[in-house]
Amino acid sequence: MEKKAVQTVESTKDDFLECERWRVFILMMFVGGYFGAFTYSIRGNVFCNAQTGNFVLMAMALGNQEWLHALYFVIPISAYCLGAFISEIAGSQIKRLHLFRWDTLLVLIEIVVVGFLGFLPESAPVQITQVLINLICSMQYNTFRQAQGVPMATTFCTNHIRQVGIAICKAIRHPAQKSSYFHRMWIHLGMLTVFVAGGVLSTYFCNIFLGKAIWLSLIPLLILFIDLLYADLKTEKGRLDQIPRGH
Repeated sequence: MEKKAVQTVESTKDDFLECERWRVFILMMFVGGYFGAFTYSIRGNVFCNAQTGNFVLMAMALGNQEWLHALYFVIPISAYCLGAFISEIAGSQIKRLHLFRWDTLLVLIEIVVVGFLGFLPESAPVQITQVLINLICSMQYNTFRQAQGVPMATTFCTNHIRQVGIAICKAIRHPAQKSSYFHRMWIHLGMLTVFVAGGVLSTYFCNIFLGKAIWLSLIPLLILFIDLLYADLKTEKGRLDQIPRGH
């Protein structure tokens, strides 16, 4: 099992779909970090990448008997749940069209949402942004699951940190394969670095452009959309029925 897992990371077979490539997940990680810092910085101090933080904040509000404040966190949590529900249904429906992948359409949806949010005035209710970002982050997390055979989340960091610790432990236990495990460790550290970079740039631009800072995330999203659409229409047109690993 150990040897098989290592071989998955280092596989040189060109059988992965474009939506499973490292370059796609790198850009997705950047977008995830960018969204997270954006919503927490200037859109109501809630977490939209993952929901553990929101559950903690809700529990603290309940513990302080701040009932209305606790309900405040139900909105992003519910939106995240709805996003997972929608992505499960939409994926199977889009596949029947045989035109493009759900992965590609999702990136287009993110582009449309980001474009819309940038036009919102600063006086608009923060819940609009919270709901929409939670929806697309949930769908992104549920859709992009494995990068070239390696299970990977693109909207939060916890699993990447865990994988770094596991890789170091296995490298010590199996010194003959330590180069492979260290390779996996660097992959996850790289993803963490990209995520942090997205958060840093988002915070910096939020201080300058406020809500319009969300438009900067259109750069990686447009690159992703063009890349995935080209694969659907050209290089992988005959593989639209192939299911990405992890689904």
